[in-house]
Amino acid sequence: MPIKIVTDSSITIEPELARELDITIVPLSVTIDGTMYSDDDLKFEDFMVKMAASKNLPKTSQPPVGVFSEVYEKIAAEDDEIISIHLTEALSGTVEAARQGGMLSGRNVTVIDSDFTDQAQKFQVVEAARLAKTGATKEEILEKIKYIRENTELFIGFSTLENLVKGGRVSRMTGLFGSLLQVRVIGTLKDRELNTLLRGRGSKTFYKWLEELSDTISSSGRKIREIGISHAQGLEFSQKAKDVLQKFVEKPISILDTNTTIATHTGPGAWAIMIDYE
Repeated sequence: MPIKIVTDSSITIEPELARELDITIVPLSVTIDGTMYSDDDLKFEDFMVKMAASKNLPKTSQPPVGVFSEVYEKIAAEDDEIISIHLTEALSGTVEAARQGGMLSGRNVTVIDSDFTDQAQKFQVVEAARLAKTGATKEEILEKIKYIRENTELFIGFSTLENLVKGGRVSRMTGLFGSLLQVRVIGTLKDRELNTLLRGRGSKTFYKWLEELSDTISSSGRKIREIGISHAQGLEFSQKAKDVLQKFVEKPISILDTNTTIATHTGPGAWAIMIDYE
């Protein structure tokens, strides 16, 4: 039997691609004004409307240990192998819940911290699933996951820090001080830490940085396998970023709505650019 690939709904992936590659996605949940929604049940557009109308910041929750255990038991027999790739521990306890669920299930589960989220997580999950379908061994798949993880960059832009402040996550972004609710901030997720690269006022901050990113990629000479762009009501900049960066990669760049887990913390107008280098 092919190795089974599992991830969580902090991944941003085209639904048809997940189905094609038999990727099992375990949903996180979000609570808005006392009502809990599974990521399976809440459309992204509806979530953004509910979040805007809510007085309080929605609360995201990792899948329970028991849910992971049930999923593992359902998709694999005792002798089957499962590779479960998840949202970084820097942002959630999902990885630890998956580990505990694996032990509880009695299945052969290898749990991986992707060190990322969103489409940067997708890079690892999709390649693992493709290799699994070709009959690759667990060791071959794990080696490829490690390579992709070490050669991925994730940049994220915030149009507002209001949600980060409400969620108590501003302190995690090295270099952010004072009252910065109205500034634009660009950060990077690296080594399981969210660090500040640049801050300024107005959307020109994003566009100036995009030019600098393009120049950096061009001068580096590094080949790119894939670029993904995700956003939370930040389509205008996302489309501009695609126009600027498409020349660096043969594969068409995906522009996707991010997921509820990420949008809860970024707020509206946010975007992420994720680069998978060869």
